Amino acid sequence: MPTLFTIGYERRSLSELIRALQEAGVDAVIDIRLRNTSQLAGYTKKDDLAFLLREGFGIAYEHHPELAPTDELLDDYRASRDWEHYESAFRSALKKRHSDRVGREILGRYSRICLLCHERLPVKCHRRLVAEWWVQRIGGLTVVHL
Repeated sequence: MPTLFTIGYERRSLSELIRALQEAGVDAVIDIRLRNTSQLAGYTKKDDLAFLLREGFGIAYEHHPELAPTDELLDDYRASRDWEHYESAFRSALKKRHSDRVGREILGRYSRICLLCHERLPVKCHRRLVAEWWVQRIGGLTVVHL
Protein backbone atom coordinates (compact mmCIF):
# COMPACT_ATOMS: atom_id res chain seq x y z
CA MET A 1 0.00 0.00 0.00
CA PRO A 2 1.59 3.32 -1.07
CA THR A 3 2.30 5.90 1.61
CA LEU A 4 1.34 9.54 1.14
CA PHE A 5 3.30 11.86 3.41
CA THR A 6 2.42 15.41 4.40
CA ILE A 7 4.55 18.05 6.04
CA GLY A 8 4.32 21.66 7.16
CA TYR A 9 7.42 23.80 7.39
CA GLU A 10 6.16 26.25 10.04
CA ARG A 11 8.73 26.54 12.86
CA ARG A 12 11.00 23.93 11.23
CA SER A 13 14.54 24.63 10.24
CA LEU A 14 15.70 23.68 6.79
CA SER A 15 17.72 20.82 8.25
CA GLU A 16 14.67 19.48 10.12
CA LEU A 17 12.55 19.57 6.96
CA ILE A 18 15.16 17.84 4.80
CA ARG A 19 15.92 15.25 7.46
CA ALA A 20 12.22 14.37 7.79
CA LEU A 21 11.87 14.01 4.00
CA GLN A 22 14.99 11.86 3.75
CA GLU A 23 14.08 9.62 6.68
CA ALA A 24 10.68 9.01 5.08
CA GLY A 25 12.32 8.19 1.75
CA VAL A 26 10.33 10.88 -0.08
CA ASP A 27 11.08 11.07 -3.80
CA ALA A 28 8.88 14.08 -4.62
CA VAL A 29 7.59 17.12 -2.75
CA ILE A 30 4.24 18.36 -3.99
CA ASP A 31 3.88 22.00 -2.98
CA ILE A 32 0.18 22.74 -2.51
CA ARG A 33 0.52 26.30 -1.25
CA LEU A 34 -1.28 29.13 -2.96
CA ARG A 35 1.31 31.75 -2.09
CA ASN A 36 4.83 30.40 -2.35
CA THR A 37 6.92 33.16 -3.92
CA SER A 38 6.92 35.77 -1.16
CA GLN A 39 10.07 36.71 0.73
CA LEU A 40 8.14 35.57 3.81
CA ALA A 41 8.42 31.98 2.54
CA GLY A 42 12.13 32.07 3.37
CA TYR A 43 13.92 28.87 2.40
CA THR A 44 10.64 27.45 1.03
CA LYS A 45 10.32 29.99 -1.78
CA LYS A 46 9.20 28.02 -4.81
CA ASP A 47 12.27 28.28 -7.06
CA ASP A 48 14.78 28.08 -4.20
CA LEU A 49 13.15 25.02 -2.66
CA ALA A 50 12.82 23.29 -6.04
CA PHE A 51 16.52 23.83 -6.74
CA LEU A 52 17.63 22.74 -3.29
CA LEU A 53 15.54 19.57 -3.26
CA ARG A 54 16.53 18.54 -6.78
CA GLU A 55 20.22 19.43 -6.81
CA GLY A 56 21.07 18.85 -3.18
CA PHE A 57 19.00 15.81 -2.32
CA GLY A 58 17.64 14.25 -5.51
CA ILE A 59 14.04 14.95 -4.53
CA ALA A 60 11.66 16.10 -7.26
CA TYR A 61 9.50 19.20 -6.72
CA GLU A 62 6.18 20.14 -8.26
CA HIS A 63 3.90 23.05 -7.49
CA HIS A 64 0.17 22.29 -7.75
CA PRO A 65 -1.86 25.41 -6.95
CA GLU A 66 -5.01 23.55 -8.02
CA LEU A 67 -4.66 21.69 -4.72
CA ALA A 68 -4.54 24.95 -2.76
CA PRO A 69 -7.43 27.08 -1.52
CA THR A 70 -8.44 30.08 -3.58
CA ASP A 71 -7.35 33.56 -2.47
CA GLU A 72 -10.93 34.29 -1.43
CA LEU A 73 -11.34 31.10 0.57
CA LEU A 74 -8.02 31.55 2.35
CA ASP A 75 -8.69 35.20 3.16
CA ASP A 76 -12.22 34.39 4.40
CA TYR A 77 -10.86 31.70 6.70
CA ARG A 78 -8.16 33.96 8.10
CA ALA A 79 -10.80 36.58 8.86
CA SER A 80 -13.46 34.27 10.34
CA ARG A 81 -11.47 31.30 11.67
CA ASP A 82 -14.55 29.18 10.82
CA TRP A 83 -12.85 25.85 10.11
CA GLU A 84 -16.07 23.95 9.37
CA HIS A 85 -17.03 26.42 6.63
CA TYR A 86 -13.49 26.42 5.24
CA GLU A 87 -13.33 22.62 5.17
CA SER A 88 -16.68 22.33 3.40
CA ALA A 89 -15.82 25.01 0.84
CA PHE A 90 -12.37 23.53 0.21
CA ARG A 91 -13.80 20.03 -0.32
CA SER A 92 -16.21 21.54 -2.88
CA ALA A 93 -13.23 23.13 -4.63
CA LEU A 94 -11.40 19.79 -4.69
CA LYS A 95 -14.42 18.19 -6.36
CA LYS A 96 -14.75 20.95 -8.98
CA ARG A 97 -11.05 20.77 -9.79
CA HIS A 98 -11.07 16.97 -10.24
CA SER A 99 -8.35 16.70 -7.62
CA ASP A 100 -8.51 12.92 -7.56
CA ARG A 101 -7.38 12.88 -11.21
CA VAL A 102 -4.48 15.21 -10.30
CA GLY A 103 -3.60 12.84 -7.46
CA ARG A 104 -3.59 9.79 -9.73
CA GLU A 105 -1.31 11.58 -12.19
CA ILE A 106 1.14 12.58 -9.46
CA LEU A 107 1.08 9.14 -7.83
CA GLY A 108 1.78 7.65 -11.25
CA ARG A 109 5.04 9.60 -11.51
CA TYR A 110 6.47 9.01 -8.03
CA SER A 111 6.46 6.28 -5.44
CA ARG A 112 6.74 8.28 -2.17
CA ILE A 113 5.28 11.76 -2.38
CA CYS A 114 4.94 14.38 0.32
CA LEU A 115 2.36 17.19 0.27
CA LEU A 116 3.97 20.42 1.49
CA CYS A 117 2.19 23.32 3.13
CA HIS A 118 2.89 25.94 5.78
CA GLU A 119 0.95 24.80 8.85
CA ARG A 120 3.08 22.78 11.26
CA LEU A 121 0.21 20.51 12.31
CA PRO A 122 -2.20 18.90 9.84
CA VAL A 123 -5.32 19.26 12.00
CA LYS A 124 -6.40 22.57 10.49
CA CYS A 125 -4.47 22.48 7.25
CA HIS A 126 -5.70 21.85 3.74
CA ARG A 127 -2.95 19.29 3.10
CA ARG A 128 -4.80 16.93 5.43
CA LEU A 129 -7.98 17.53 3.46
CA VAL A 130 -6.22 16.78 0.16
CA ALA A 131 -4.73 13.60 1.63
CA GLU A 132 -8.12 12.47 2.94
CA TRP A 133 -9.73 13.31 -0.41
CA TRP A 134 -7.22 11.12 -2.24
CA VAL A 135 -7.61 8.25 0.24
CA GLN A 136 -11.39 8.30 -0.25
CA ARG A 137 -11.34 8.60 -4.04
CA ILE A 138 -8.14 6.92 -5.13
CA GLY A 139 -7.85 4.34 -2.37
CA GLY A 140 -4.96 2.12 -1.45
CA LEU A 141 -3.09 4.91 0.32
CA THR A 142 -1.79 5.23 3.84
CA VAL A 143 -1.26 8.80 5.10
CA VAL A 144 1.62 9.75 7.39
CA HIS A 145 1.92 13.32 8.65
CA LEU A 146 5.60 14.14 9.23
